[in-house]
Amino acid sequence: MYRNAKNVGYYLIGSGSLAQLEGVLAKLKPSQANPCIYFLDHFFEHQDLASRLPLQPHDLLIYVDTTDEPTTDGVDHYRDQAKAFLDGRSPAALLAFGGGSTMDTCKCVGNLLTNPGNSCDYQGWDLVQHAAPYKIAVPTLSGTGSETSRTGIVMNQAKNLKLGMNSDFTMFDQVILDPDLTASVPRNQYFYTGIDTYMHCFESLTGSYRNVIVDALAEKAIDLCKRVFLSDDMMSPDKRELLMIASFLGGMAAGFVGTVHPISAGLSMVLHMHHGLANCYALSVQEDIYPEQYKEFMTMLEKQKIALPKGICKDLTEEQYTALYEGSIVHEKPLSNRLGPNFKQIFTKDNVIKRFQQM
Repeated sequence: MYRNAKNVGYYLIGSGSLAQLEGVLAKLKPSQANPCIYFLDHFFEHQDLASRLPLQPHDLLIYVDTTDEPTTDGVDHYRDQAKAFLDGRSPAALLAFGGGSTMDTCKCVGNLLTNPGNSCDYQGWDLVQHAAPYKIAVPTLSGTGSETSRTGIVMNQAKNLKLGMNSDFTMFDQVILDPDLTASVPRNQYFYTGIDTYMHCFESLTGSYRNVIVDALAEKAIDLCKRVFLSDDMMSPDKRELLMIASFLGGMAAGFVGTVHPISAGLSMVLHMHHGLANCYALSVQEDIYPEQYKEFMTMLEKQKIALPKGICKDLTEEQYTALYEGSIVHEKPLSNRLGPNFKQIFTKDNVIKRFQQM
């Protein structure tokens, strides 16, 4: 089976490229009747980023709470806020400034502005039926690839399920990659988020669902990640730009992942752990499945002096361990991508719980 693949339509890359946002918006706004909606990570609520943006009095600024990863209830709340503000009008654009959580929130809200129902109705593949408003991504973190992927990840607490709105309509239409925006990211967070590109790309390359374009993008993204995380200074200006490009390419290469992301999803659902850090813990107990990548990842941790404390699951109850297993094993496509159709015979409940106990 072949799928007609879609990529981001426009992109700006380079230091200071944020200054071109006003020109981009000028071509999209026919009148004040078409406002913009800005989604900013709540980290910037007491920073100067908003003052640097071409916000107009008739635009809406929403600070997205990224304490935890996006939830279906949270996305529905921001959808309601946007709809009340628009009052029947069409937005000129939706803009996201932040990491994967903020960008995913913006993408999912966009889908809900033009499709009936709630976010839980669209968790899955190609369930979105109508095009969303024009969307612009300005990542202030690198690694998730949300700026170029066709999915918006949302946690459904009621179903103990972390799953995306996977659709061409979910994708951003414009991306602005300005590495100046990542200069103030805390060092550990920079690593945990950035390493996501490395992980979902090697999972794609070691799986059974492959194509030559995805392989080429993933290979280059991994090469760039190695140049960043095996360097003496992963946060130098040139390395921050390389990581932004790696994330951009990795998002386009994000097809099916493997066994790291399902284990990571379990940690996010039960322990409310952010995605990048959860990925690190997930790979730390999978040396038997990804021996080469495990060794390289451990070298990156040591090179960048990033700690991964042990014992995060030592005091959990039997019910919590069961929830961790169920929140992981539900991801059948990525698990079968790496382990084959009989993945449940390998990733038994006992096997998976022992991995969590090793963290």
